[in-house]
Amino acid sequence: MTFEELAGEPRYGAHARTALTLTACAATTALATPLRDHLDLANIVMLFLLTVLFVAVKLGRNAAILASVVSVLCFDVFFVPPRLSLVVSNVQYVVTFAVMLVTALTTTHFTAVLRQRAEEAGRRERRTQALYDLAKRLAGAISVDHVLAATREFLQSQLAAAPVLLLPDKHGDTVIASTPADEVQVEIHVAQVAFEGTAFVRGSDVGGPGRHTTYFPLRGSTRNRGVLAVAFAEGDGEPSAASLSLLDALASLVAVALERLHYADVARSVEMRMLTERLRSSILSALSHDLRTPLTAMVGLADSLTLIKPPLPPAALDVSQALHQQAVRLTGLVGNLLDMARLNAGNVTLRREWQPLEEVVGASIKMLGEALADHPVKVHLDRSLPLVAFDAVLMERVLCNLLENAAKYAPAHSAIELHGKREGDVVAVSVMDHGPGFAATGRESLFDMFVRGVHETASPGTGLGLAICKAIVEAHGGTIEADNRPEGGGVVRFTLPVGNPPIVEDESA
Repeated sequence: MTFEELAGEPRYGAHARTALTLTACAATTALATPLRDHLDLANIVMLFLLTVLFVAVKLGRNAAILASVVSVLCFDVFFVPPRLSLVVSNVQYVVTFAVMLVTALTTTHFTAVLRQRAEEAGRRERRTQALYDLAKRLAGAISVDHVLAATREFLQSQLAAAPVLLLPDKHGDTVIASTPADEVQVEIHVAQVAFEGTAFVRGSDVGGPGRHTTYFPLRGSTRNRGVLAVAFAEGDGEPSAASLSLLDALASLVAVALERLHYADVARSVEMRMLTERLRSSILSALSHDLRTPLTAMVGLADSLTLIKPPLPPAALDVSQALHQQAVRLTGLVGNLLDMARLNAGNVTLRREWQPLEEVVGASIKMLGEALADHPVKVHLDRSLPLVAFDAVLMERVLCNLLENAAKYAPAHSAIELHGKREGDVVAVSVMDHGPGFAATGRESLFDMFVRGVHETASPGTGLGLAICKAIVEAHGGTIEADNRPEGGGVVRFTLPVGNPPIVEDESA
């Protein structure tokens, strides 16, 4: 007897099973009749019990009960004296009949239980194989539509149900039906409850009497990826425990597939952004190199015009001076482009040295010169500031950009403040002005390339100053942010890690 034979469904109808049962009992009686003079009655009973077992295996519980009763009657009529009569001549045969009936019924019960468990094991095996095949299909899915198609085919073959996928919107906090919901009546508020929880939620019978929709959260490794809505009619509409277990496993597979698709999209997006940034940096670098030589020549020619003997007329000298100023400004812009390209390409090597912060602050203020003529700079550095390891040239560039930016947009003759202090494991430096400040939104984008604040549109610039500052500060392992002062004005604050500075002995000691 094979496992498939035990697990197989009865192939005959009720009337056919009854006829086959009676035929089996009659055949056993006909086979045992010639042997009644040669075999003991106990052995003949074994033949009838074997028939009952065969009927139980092949035809099921009800047929086996009928075979038990008919076998007892046939044994009584045809083998127990007086034959061809239901009269029993010896009381011991009554015991034989009872034992035979109980044995037959017990055999029937255990055979039926075995058959039922074999059928359940067979169903579990088929569903496990179906889940395995589905997992292979989902592993190769390249879009949400492919995931839904595989899920729909699985549910139709296993539960005769119809699915709908509900995925989060662009904000990630509300689910919407991302696939056609013609076959399933979706209750968005119920789906939202399932999306925010961890267990399935039953909906109402909006799809018709006895047809319910059950919502399963698609639980990912970090957050829920959506909701799987399944509509099926099973009896009175209540899904069985086995169906719920199968659907829970299905939801887990779908969640893994959607999470894989999400991270694949993120990886492609990051790769595209990297390629875009690399291409832009290459273009900027090439343009900057090609523009520097003619710009340098323009600055030199503009200077030479002021040295011509005899001197040029005053009007021509004013033009040459304006030409010189614009050429110098354009040279600075090209230098910013080249620096940004180098920083993005990672070609800048930091020359870190342990040094005091006040030295680079003083050098930056001195370098700006005329740019800070109308804006006194008030420096407030804590006397207890430790030595910090940084590249002096690059850090001087950061301070020059921040001070020049503050001077450009602050009111005339207003002071610019520079504060520096230690905060735990970092040294914080803040550059503050009394200008209009920064916009309430979009402050993080101020540090992107070619982005300028809404208050800055009237002033010349390319939007590279803060981007260069961010690249340099982050290369040193620090952070930078923009904010507004409570009393008015903007503040840009950056930090540098303290590290383990060397011990400097006191000169008085």
